[in-house]
Amino acid sequence: MKASPAPLSTSEFTVESNEIARVLFGEHENNLKVIESTLKTRIYTRGTKVIIEGEDAKAELTQNLLNQLIQLIKKGISPTATDIELAARLIIDDNEISLGELFTDTILFSTSRKRITPRTRNQKKYVEAIREYDIVFGIGPAGTGKTYLAMSMAVNALLKKQVDKIILTRPAVEAGEKLGFLPGDMYEKVNPYLRPLYDALHDMMEYEKAYRLMERGTIEVAPLAFMRGRTLHSAFVILDEAQNTTTEQMKMFLTRLGLDSKAVITGDITQTDLPQGKVSGLAEAYEIMKGIQGIAFIFFDEHDVVRHRLVQEIIRAYDQKNHNNE
Repeated sequence: MKASPAPLSTSEFTVESNEIARVLFGEHENNLKVIESTLKTRIYTRGTKVIIEGEDAKAELTQNLLNQLIQLIKKGISPTATDIELAARLIIDDNEISLGELFTDTILFSTSRKRITPRTRNQKKYVEAIREYDIVFGIGPAGTGKTYLAMSMAVNALLKKQVDKIILTRPAVEAGEKLGFLPGDMYEKVNPYLRPLYDALHDMMEYEKAYRLMERGTIEVAPLAFMRGRTLHSAFVILDEAQNTTTEQMKMFLTRLGLDSKAVITGDITQTDLPQGKVSGLAEAYEIMKGIQGIAFIFFDEHDVVRHRLVQEIIRAYDQKNHNNE
């Protein structure tokens, strides 16, 4: 028996000013086209009047999204087409989500003057946990903003003089390829492993300023092995790709923390590059430390992916494959 089509509805409202309408619609109404494509509705405009056509549920989500975007614009935020696509995906997953709570929590402005804010509920929890706790674990798939948000919080803390230095570190583990004998001194040999951290840092701080701070040692980017034997006072320390730490390395890192310091540990326990049979220090950290007050664990999933829409689909497909194989 053929299913009956979902009921259709039409609703309309008027945007209160031409300026708000201009920002909301976007150039050549590109913002509205993004919403139509994501939410599968039709949006028409006549001056500042907006008409929404579509299935009842989708039309309601579209109305909700447009209303929330208008409130953001009134607060001086001009969402890009990328922001709007992400917001539409968030509304689909959770129609009660408050975009204002996310998009107005500005951590920092990037070098391109782009506002860096949490973009999902879990990202918001993560940012709030970093503000509140001295040790925070961010665990989840690639593209969920774990490292980027941690680094923006670190740069913000340094600029506000809440810490004296930033330390960014990663375990130097080959990701499936044999790189052979790399030329150069020790720093040049490990630099390829640390490149993503430099890239993120330069997105948040002018290159010349970052370079000066690194020359002075105020910002340090180093492999995890260089942390051994140190005590890190008044520092914001980020351990990235922590799924590639061993038990011993994780313990070594966590016990480096000194007075007035904060540590954020990020990683994806499904993508370890450790030799077969080696237990990931990140994977077992939750079981060991979940009862310790002052340590927070924030878990991300495919709904938190803020990269290309297809990345979310890819993660979901791999998760489904792993589920089927269990």
